[in-house]
Amino acid sequence: MKIFCIGRNYVDHALELNNPVPKSPLVFMKPATALLTDNKAFYHPDFSENIHHEVELVLKIKKNGKKILPGFGADYFDEIGLGIDFTARDLQDKLKEKGQPWELAKAFDNSAVLGHFLPKSQFVSMADIAFSLQKNGQLVQAGNSKDLIFTFDYLIEFISKYFTLQTGDLIYTGTPAGVGAVKPGDKLEGFLGAESMFVCEIK
Repeated sequence: MKIFCIGRNYVDHALELNNPVPKSPLVFMKPATALLTDNKAFYHPDFSENIHHEVELVLKIKKNGKKILPGFGADYFDEIGLGIDFTARDLQDKLKEKGQPWELAKAFDNSAVLGHFLPKSQFVSMADIAFSLQKNGQLVQAGNSKDLIFTFDYLIEFISKYFTLQTGDLIYTGTPAGVGAVKPGDKLEGFLGAESMFVCEIK
């Protein structure tokens, strides 16, 4: 199982971190050990003083595919979930300054929160899926798939040019604006529409 993540896939998020808006998908990966499921607590690591939450829509790949042709990406997923791409922002900033890879800041253990999934058939349109994140009961991030720079289908087609997609692979599709730091004692809750998808306490 592979975890693909897309960076800067919402214009407002790219701008809030003073990053350029990408002209093609920015893809990075997390290992399976990054997954944090079943509403388990996230233990703030001691190697970072600035862990940020980034809530994201997540696609689950339903069948194997390679070099998927344009127009066929939608055939490769039938479930949509919600997760958090935890980011050690202080480490990431240092790595970016040196032109080094982001793995230490993005791929550490338990950095990929994952809630439950809903069938794609439950949604009227893939281009109008609202989602949000609350921290301690207060709204901190709100997004909608209509604002994606690169659509679900395009991401699947693009990724499959370079990597064979396999059943069960996950694609974290990018975060909207509003990312921010978490600290022990915080409680995060993610929503697809009005439905709670996960709860994650910071320890």
